[in-house]
Amino acid sequence: MSARSELLKRLREDVHRPLSKEGIFQKFEIAKEQQQMFSDLLDDLIKSGHIFKNSQGLYGVPEKFNLIGGRVEKIASGNAFLIPDNPEKDDIYISSANMNGAMHNDKVFVRPIRSDRGKSQAGEVAEIIERVNKEVVGNLEKYKNYGFLIPDNKRICNDIFIPPEALNQAQNGQKVVAKITRWPEKNRNPEGEIIEILGNKDDAGVDIEAIIRQLDLPGEFPDKVLKQIENIPDQVNEKTVKKDDGRVDLRDLKLVTIDGPDAKDFDDAVSIEKQGSDVYRLGVHIADVSHYVTDNSPLDNEAYSRATSIYLVDRVIPMLPEKLSNGICSLNPQVDRLTMTVFIDYRFHGKNGIEIIDHDITKSVINSNHRMTYGEVQDILDNKEQAKKEEYSDFIEELEMMNELRRRLRKNRFAEGSMDFNFPEVKVELDEDGHPINLKKRSHGEAEQLIEEFMIAANRIVAAEMSWREMPFIYRVHEEPDLDRMQQFNEFIHNFGYRLKGVKNGVHPRALQEILEAVRGTKEEKIIETVMLRSLKKAVYSEKNVGHFSLGITHYSHFTSPIRRYPDLTAHRIIKETITEGYLSQKRQDELDIELPKIADHCSLQERRAMDAERDSVDLKKIEFMEDKIGEEFDGIISGITGFGMFIELENTVEGLVHIKNLRDDYYHYDEEKYHLIGERTKKIYRIGDEVRIKVTKVNRDKRELDFELIEKID
Repeated sequence: MSARSELLKRLREDVHRPLSKEGIFQKFEIAKEQQQMFSDLLDDLIKSGHIFKNSQGLYGVPEKFNLIGGRVEKIASGNAFLIPDNPEKDDIYISSANMNGAMHNDKVFVRPIRSDRGKSQAGEVAEIIERVNKEVVGNLEKYKNYGFLIPDNKRICNDIFIPPEALNQAQNGQKVVAKITRWPEKNRNPEGEIIEILGNKDDAGVDIEAIIRQLDLPGEFPDKVLKQIENIPDQVNEKTVKKDDGRVDLRDLKLVTIDGPDAKDFDDAVSIEKQGSDVYRLGVHIADVSHYVTDNSPLDNEAYSRATSIYLVDRVIPMLPEKLSNGICSLNPQVDRLTMTVFIDYRFHGKNGIEIIDHDITKSVINSNHRMTYGEVQDILDNKEQAKKEEYSDFIEELEMMNELRRRLRKNRFAEGSMDFNFPEVKVELDEDGHPINLKKRSHGEAEQLIEEFMIAANRIVAAEMSWREMPFIYRVHEEPDLDRMQQFNEFIHNFGYRLKGVKNGVHPRALQEILEAVRGTKEEKIIETVMLRSLKKAVYSEKNVGHFSLGITHYSHFTSPIRRYPDLTAHRIIKETITEGYLSQKRQDELDIELPKIADHCSLQERRAMDAERDSVDLKKIEFMEDKIGEEFDGIISGITGFGMFIELENTVEGLVHIKNLRDDYYHYDEEKYHLIGERTKKIYRIGDEVRIKVTKVNRDKRELDFELIEKID
């Protein structure tokens, strides 16, 4: 056991009162020459939230002080939830009155308090461990000699006061960046200083630039990173392949990359071989990024800082420089590439049966035969495109075998309890000036499912292998939902005539999947899927393997995208070390015990910020797309109902509000139990899923608001 794990274990089990640093040294008989190392370890554990130090300078594990560590996730109302560091703990509700100056994504300790939310656990922020929002982007509203910055990130609910001396010539209506100079307190806004003027808020490109700055990520890579990559070759060196012990030569194996038409960084290639009458070997070949991104190098440190590539509507902010992401690490066709390969042998039986009979994880070198798009593969599977079948004639048989494997894997996975949400993805098409000209729904057909199933399969094998070996590892986990949230969800769907099985004793994901299957194609499908998703916890990275609830999987990791996700790169390093030597030394295990919780927490935070930015960029362009459509009429469906009106979703996925005050034919009242609006005189009812015709009346890009007027209900 590592020094870190041993210290935490003994503080939990053997120490019954807070201790000073000297008291810990004495209690655990720490030799004088080791005290500096343990002092550094204590400081590190305080920063990570695993140890609490009180105002008297005494140390202890948080639970002994009745504290729970985690990150704050604000919601639109100004209230928040604590997402605990320990994925086995339930989320904790924090009212706005109990935030005590904490902001969205801050790392904090929360003290549980008595809840007025039924069975939901509530808490108040007791201490802020780490501030995240050191710089904030937004619009400046300037008054006589002072101003307020209105944050673009609506989860930062506090406007930021800018005193006269901190305006730095910024003008009213400009998009600016402010550095926080005084953190918020109870009943007091944060204060800031303008450090950069991005431009007028309506200038072309300023909106997306603001989202980038909100992430606090540089657009360019530092000079020391660019200098390091000068020494990375553009081609795979044959001498390197031969010198690398244990690297298997798979250059004669037929394989292919399948991705979207716009993709440039190809993480994965796939292969399939028939081993006998009923045995098939799937090969999932992932770019060996760790061969080029060495641990603790400038390139590695920058990749860790970014943690993920970010896909905005008009650009990609990559985790790795283009020389790697689109070059030597990208599995382009007809060139040699270093990879990590997962082979999985499946036996088919019966019409739908499938079982794993063997697997292998190895370093490899490949040469991809083809780069295919999802559309091309789908056309071939549908037998639509004869020209494409001729172009890829050497791989048609493999594609048909892959599709049969996909079908069985998918059927088996959902039978075991995996959940299948059906939220449409939208691609925003832009003109040369960055203005939206079209909103196009992305398909998720058999071709997309094929790669999805194969990546899930590889991620499962890798996680199970490392768990079986009992090696430190980074997992992708999704904890079981809170029981009270499931009970609330069950009460909600009861209004639509559905019932959730087993809700009293803990819900199995299969029960939720049955609800998803039952609502597919119905009027209430979207709202039930949305409420279900909000009732679940968020998937995160963790050094603890607690399983993945929504996939119905006990072992899961992220291994298949090391070009764009740092946890995958970390997983590759650990796997390579393990399979090369057969084990990890105790020293290396101790190092990982310290490193992995930090990596997991940092990457989970960066992932949330990236997802917020990606969603913001799409939502922003959706609103902009509707700016010239004021007065136009569209058909849509009621996607949500509240006490203040109805949300209407159009066919292009844009959503707007019909305010209740603008329903002029009657006075309408909101029935909370049945989730519908009912007219006082006419008894006319508006329900989720009803088809309506609307007119666009107002578009406000700053507030991300879209207002509709109801024309008629379509019967």
